[in-house]
Amino acid sequence: MKSDTKEPESLLCDQGMRNHHSYTKILPKYSVWFLLFVSLAYFFYSVLLISPLNLYNQNPSILSRQSIISPPIQKDGALNQNPKTLEKTQLRHIVFGIAASSNLWHRRKSYIKLWWKPKEMRGFVWLDKQVKNNSDDQNTLPPLKISGSTKNLKYTNSKGSRSAIRISRIVSETVRLGLQDARWIVMGDDDTFFVAENLVRVLGKYDHNQFYYIGSPSESHIQNIHFSYNMAYGGGGFAISYSLAKALVKMQDGCIQRYPGLYGSDDRIQACMAELGVPLTKEVGFHQFDVYGNLLGLLTAHPIAPLVSLHHLDVVDPIFPYVNRVQALQRLKVPMKLDSAGLMQQSICYDKSKGWTVSVSWGYAVQIFRSKISAREMEKPQRTFVNWYMSSDSNTGFAFNTRPFIRNPCQRPNLYMLSNAVFNPSTNRTASEYVKSRALGLECKQNKAGPFGIHRVVVYKKPDPYLWDKARRRNCCRILPSKKTGILRIDVGDCGESEIIQY
Repeated sequence: MKSDTKEPESLLCDQGMRNHHSYTKILPKYSVWFLLFVSLAYFFYSVLLISPLNLYNQNPSILSRQSIISPPIQKDGALNQNPKTLEKTQLRHIVFGIAASSNLWHRRKSYIKLWWKPKEMRGFVWLDKQVKNNSDDQNTLPPLKISGSTKNLKYTNSKGSRSAIRISRIVSETVRLGLQDARWIVMGDDDTFFVAENLVRVLGKYDHNQFYYIGSPSESHIQNIHFSYNMAYGGGGFAISYSLAKALVKMQDGCIQRYPGLYGSDDRIQACMAELGVPLTKEVGFHQFDVYGNLLGLLTAHPIAPLVSLHHLDVVDPIFPYVNRVQALQRLKVPMKLDSAGLMQQSICYDKSKGWTVSVSWGYAVQIFRSKISAREMEKPQRTFVNWYMSSDSNTGFAFNTRPFIRNPCQRPNLYMLSNAVFNPSTNRTASEYVKSRALGLECKQNKAGPFGIHRVVVYKKPDPYLWDKARRRNCCRILPSKKTGILRIDVGDCGESEIIQY
């Protein structure tokens, strides 16, 4: 076996020795072609190695990043998403959590009845203990729930109440009910009035699958300093996306334990939002109304934003004079049904021949000033109200610009408050009527030119449910000719492309 294995090897060696001389003669002839072939082979191999296809195989994240920049588009231009995700947010996607007290329930439930729609809305009133309800209450109010015990959670604020812990847990307790197809949890108090259609418009702008905490700070600068400008005040209402609410459930009780010295429920919610890294998304249509007195100045100069909520209804004056608070809100519901998107929106125009400035807060009030006032000044609320902190400076105590209340009755505007509103289907326009009021005080007795003969104002406006789907812009108003004495007729609608508000 050994010799057999060596024989081929020796033969090869011998053959190699015999052919060695001939190979050395042939090699120089082919060496150049061989080197050229090797170089070309290496070149093509390198090109293939760095090609996009190979890069993707080795590092798919390069193309995946490109797909984020340019997402896949269907033929119709829509993103390739679940149809349920593409569906617009509706009222049925919102779950309300209403914080209530058994001691005040008999009075404050009347506010909830004004805006609650039993067949269209979902939500619960969360109480500290059982209350008595009659049969009418069961058909006109949300279901009642009793909050869970908080005795194991610390509360050390000497000026506050332990009920703050109970109220702060309403979001978590609502999520634990396991409601289907919920996108938002909306918190409010039992003395909060919601404009539900505008709430849907606001929340519809945001992706409920992401973490959103939506609301507004207080009107009081000092309140915001004491608590936070980054906090949504609970009475004015705030919204938490359902995905964020589920994340809150997992950590809220531990979070509450870390802040026993906080005062209320909304600052506890904000503390947990800070730990989750979620900032406040501010929507100025949520109104805490940390003020006293008459809301006229605030409502007649409402921000260019949908009116979502009104709070502290037990504290401020009725929004319409000579009626109680519930009756005043019932009157507001008339224009709200006709054109909720345009409710309280201010329009400013001028009667140049008479030198008047006219301000229309649609569905609420009209003011006629005897002088020309710039739009910049008119959009500032007149201080018909006082600060939550009576000792604060009236000029700097608010979190927004204001202008002083006019003391001289001859410089005050003539005020006209809503009396009724109707819709004309043949013209597709609303007609709202405003009657002269003395809510601001005595009239001027001087014999000077002014709108003393105007006793009624009629405003015509086309409803625009898509008002807030467009870039925000103040509506324009135009004074119309009128053959009837004592009546001022005004048209309100979209401003022309180059139309400006100037006197």
